[in-house]
Amino acid sequence: MHGIIAIMLFVSVLQSFAQDHNPGEVKLLIVTVATEQNDGYKRFMHTAKYFKHDVLVLGMNEKWLGGDLVNSVGGGQKVLFLQEGLRKYKDSEDLVIMFTDSYDVILLGDTENILNKFFELNARMVFSAENTLWPDKSLQSKYPVVQRGKRFLCSGGIIGYAKEFWKTINQWKVSNTDDDQLYYTHVYLNATLRTELNATLDHTSHIFHNLNFAKDEIDLEVQDKMMVIKNTKYDTIPPVIHGNGPSKFHLNYLANYAPDGWHPDHGCQNCEDDQIIFEFEDEDSTPHVMMGIFVIEGTPFLSKFFERIANISYAKSRISLFIHITDKVEERTVSQFLMKYRSSYNNVHTISYHDNIDDWTVRNSAVDHCLLIKCDYYFSIDSNVQLTNANTLKYLMRKNKQIIAPLVKRPGKLWSNFWGALNLDGFYARSDDYMDIVNNERIGVWNVPFINSVYLVKGTTLKNLAEKVPQPYTYGNFDSDMAFCANARDKILFLYLSNEANFGRLLYIDEEKTKTRRINADLWEIEINKPDWEEKYLHPDFWKALEPDTKVQEQCTDVYTFPLMTDAFADQLVGLAENANMWSNGKNEDPRIAGGYENVPTVDVHTNQLGFEKEWLHLMKHYITKIVDKVFPGYYSKALSTMMFIVRYRPDEQSFLRPHHDSSTWTMNVALNSQGIDYEGGGSNFIRQNCSAKNLPKGWAIIHPGRLTHYHEGLPTTKGTRYIFVSFMDP
Repeated sequence: MHGIIAIMLFVSVLQSFAQDHNPGEVKLLIVTVATEQNDGYKRFMHTAKYFKHDVLVLGMNEKWLGGDLVNSVGGGQKVLFLQEGLRKYKDSEDLVIMFTDSYDVILLGDTENILNKFFELNARMVFSAENTLWPDKSLQSKYPVVQRGKRFLCSGGIIGYAKEFWKTINQWKVSNTDDDQLYYTHVYLNATLRTELNATLDHTSHIFHNLNFAKDEIDLEVQDKMMVIKNTKYDTIPPVIHGNGPSKFHLNYLANYAPDGWHPDHGCQNCEDDQIIFEFEDEDSTPHVMMGIFVIEGTPFLSKFFERIANISYAKSRISLFIHITDKVEERTVSQFLMKYRSSYNNVHTISYHDNIDDWTVRNSAVDHCLLIKCDYYFSIDSNVQLTNANTLKYLMRKNKQIIAPLVKRPGKLWSNFWGALNLDGFYARSDDYMDIVNNERIGVWNVPFINSVYLVKGTTLKNLAEKVPQPYTYGNFDSDMAFCANARDKILFLYLSNEANFGRLLYIDEEKTKTRRINADLWEIEINKPDWEEKYLHPDFWKALEPDTKVQEQCTDVYTFPLMTDAFADQLVGLAENANMWSNGKNEDPRIAGGYENVPTVDVHTNQLGFEKEWLHLMKHYITKIVDKVFPGYYSKALSTMMFIVRYRPDEQSFLRPHHDSSTWTMNVALNSQGIDYEGGGSNFIRQNCSAKNLPKGWAIIHPGRLTHYHEGLPTTKGTRYIFVSFMDP
């Protein structure tokens, strides 16, 4: 009985002592263990600096002997570091020591905040708590039952007075590979020690919040210019957030906001921190970049891709190229690019499709080559990326991140080159902010778990990673980009993504189209890669014709002309027709049409013969009807047709067409080559209007009513070959 009373008095004295102290009388020492300055450590120190904390770092640059904490038990070396580093504080009366991990921890409170929360717990030693028991589940029954909060100890966060802290870490002999959490668990579960130390767990995340199996408890909250993390289950705002176990990726997500990341009122508050200013005008001081270019089989608009590579705003003499070619079709494009620019680059290394090297191997080879030539940076880009911003490379360098990608996405889609979260298997999961980032509703630099297609890596980072993982693009059964990101994450290299500028876009590669590759395959990309198709094939002045203040040219009454297609479009259509060699004989009997009889025949080939009918109808519906709406107000075209064809006129074949009405509501006729260069003569004569439309520029179109009002004839082609594309619309 007397013993119980003595213990109660002792506890009362301790509680009174704790309550009587305040932050002005007690000092706080934050201690962590870190053997290297990886990205996790740098982030931890950034948050410490933000709250003006001095941190005692133990173990820096020493060899880690504490085991593989990701996959097994260990960490005893941390206790040994603490024993060595805290000896001089063991007798301090007015010092509170807080230990946290660093690689997976952020701080969200200043000294006063932390000490006040510590005093409120009325204890001399406080361990963080979690819902799961690790590493010895057999100890569950020995844990005190709690009515509210988490029951089990986590060693990622500990706070206590210096004397008790010193006593805690010196209870038993410990080796490097012993488990530190098990060590502290035995201290806490020893009832006598727990009483002597006046130790407790932070059951309700008052100071420490461990994210593992507790992500749903917390939410981001705005406090002035700072973002904090609130535990909504216990109504606490813990100043220490620990991403233990697999919750590290969620910590990365939270740290994009708290404490000084993206803010709903102020945007990105730290995007300008730690940037590097390069003197790019001086080639001698310009970093040497190795550009790894990986040509994906079936990539559309590949010539434009290489044109943009050539136009990157960076001295070519400071760029070395490593190019992997996957198909003979792409090899021709690469050869054309190198014939023009090879001598301008520092170094060029190509791997042909004949070498038959898989993607994992070739990307690992690119790393080896970059290290061999002592690159300062490695810029990896796949051919499905159209890098429209020529300053992207310089921009990424200035951000001073070890690994950083520019945001690129498929236009009008949510498919991009990053993931905001991972599932337990390491595959895609959507983060809460993915939509906002990919749609540029939140602008900033984001720590994400996965990037691909285009990114920049520091040469020193690549070297360090390759020393730890000789094949960075190999990781179990993952494909190459997932493997690279998994290896980087394992080595605590953060993968950053910037959406602060418009860098470019991702192309969609249709694997089925790749299997049935066509000549001039880009023509068929009108729906799935719209911006690139428009850029290559739509006449640059087409959009001007749609402007309200622009009057569409009227050559004859209700006969309107406008620029439609580029020379490339016109030439490729002619090429398709001639390569197909399916020209009709120009006679009335025509098995291609219903009834088998053509009243006014031409030498032609139909779009359905070329496999281009669907694409041409898409053009008519989504582009040409805009012109129709403008020049024929009140009529709304359905853009339907079964008669769309390329016509060929030659003096020795069929040179003209007799007067006729078209079997259409309206007709479009496009010039596919140039009068005066490719042919002479030609044109359309509208008999009732007594007006002729001649000399239509290549790529320009005429639209006019078909049935009833515009009786017309095709004027003779007197020399050369004339090609036109005719569409009978809304028959």
